[in-house]
Amino acid sequence: MQSLDYLEETHGQTPDAAIIWLHGLGADGYDFKPIVKQLNLPPDLSIHFVFPHAPTQAVTINQGMHMNAWYDIYELSLEADEDEQGIHSSMLALESLITNKFKHIDPSRIIIAGFSQGGALALHTLLHGSVPIGGVIALSSYLPVRHLALEADKQRLHKQEIFMAHGEYDEILPQQLGDLARGILLTMGANVDWRSYPMAHELCAQQITHIREWIEQRLA
Repeated sequence: MQSLDYLEETHGQTPDAAIIWLHGLGADGYDFKPIVKQLNLPPDLSIHFVFPHAPTQAVTINQGMHMNAWYDIYELSLEADEDEQGIHSSMLALESLITNKFKHIDPSRIIIAGFSQGGALALHTLLHGSVPIGGVIALSSYLPVRHLALEADKQRLHKQEIFMAHGEYDEILPQQLGDLARGILLTMGANVDWRSYPMAHELCAQQITHIREWIEQRLA
């Protein structure tokens, strides 16, 4: 299992909470490092942020070009085959990072956040992982390997806190995919805070405000 390289930044003093933020396909940990300042969290909320870099690999949908990717993507469609082995491998690497780095933090105060492919990995880890966490932020994302979702431990999902957001004009991952994921998670008993914005495959200022409010509610 490959260990993950990462960037890190601390908000506040003596962090008692952690947020692991996963970038999208072709990006890296630097992509979301500025989010720490953009969130404008209160100074009394101490959080250790970690921004892992996905390993470099060939990505089928991008003509086999090598880039940072949490797993391979064959095509963008609801019926497409998926890189289940790659998804599982990245989940194990992510859980290893959490276990090794945040032993001192209460699992209920550990959040996995992710954009696009990173959000998909965050949701998959919530459903199928073995390391307890306190919630997920999935932005402009989807639920991978949906056929395995019903095999997940419903007790692990019961009342689990999830923030999901999607752009109404997302041309990369249509909002339909986010809606589909939300429906499955609600069926399994999770608490999903769903937000939709008039934007494409991106973040907007209003969304960042809502993320901050959600984080404060979870970790204050």
